[in-house]
Amino acid sequence: MHPVLVLYYSRHGSTKRLADAIAQGISSQDVPVIVRTVKSINDVSETNAQVRNDASSAAPEVTLQELEQCSALALGSPTRFGNMAAPVKHFLDSTSSQWLKGALIDKPACVFTSSSSMHGGQESTLLSMMVPLIHHGMVICGLPYSEPELHNTTMGGSPYGVTHVAHHSLSAPEQLSSDEKALCFAQGKRLATFAKKLASNV
Repeated sequence: MHPVLVLYYSRHGSTKRLADAIAQGISSQDVPVIVRTVKSINDVSETNAQVRNDASSAAPEVTLQELEQCSALALGSPTRFGNMAAPVKHFLDSTSSQWLKGALIDKPACVFTSSSSMHGGQESTLLSMMVPLIHHGMVICGLPYSEPELHNTTMGGSPYGVTHVAHHSLSAPEQLSSDEKALCFAQGKRLATFAKKLASNV
């Protein structure tokens, strides 16, 4: 079975923490997983120091071959005005050849995001990331309300995908809450379960 790809962009580390927690849920199902990041884009709002800090802890950059060969995809981005960040959109815009080949058709996918405020556009960001994945023919895997943390969380959490509310400063990034961690684990576990079932039916 090909690995599940956890792919993200993270500027301050919050989305990376979500990615790592989702990867743990995937691994719990004895499914191989690789964690990758998309290439950063020169952005006038990013200082050189911020870019260096992010690069020092980031996963390796993804290749189109890794995307094409994955058995499932977890895609994450920080919220940017209720939408995915430019580096994620830029990467997705480079996947026309995979779309033409139908390389991702019928593969399960989930999405995740982080914002700096409770109502910072998390759900619209998740929905914006789903659209190109649906165009690729992927099967969207959300989170059911059978997960108790969706009822209990006062931080991040959504049936559309896992989220994190990052009331952070650059000097002290906020860690995931216990509910957010549990939902990440559940999301990774569910994605891996679907990937195994689909792989066994091929």
